[in-house]
Amino acid sequence: MILKSSVGDAAELEWFKSSYSSGPDADSCVEVATSPGTVHVRDSKDLLGPSLGFTPDAWADFVTYAARV
Repeated sequence: MILKSSVGDAAELEWFKSSYSSGPDADSCVEVATSPGTVHVRDSKDLLGPSLGFTPDAWADFVTYAARV
């Protein structure tokens, strides 16, 4: 994980939510954006709040783990 609570200007990133993020719980999601060398993650309910940055390898490890749970 990259220990940085926010990116310089998150507005410049192109954020995505999962296609599974629909229905009554659609506002309880995270959004993901990529930039060279970093996968950014933020709370979809707090677009101006902090985001976390992960290396692509760390993010891939997390997604692999989460898919098994």
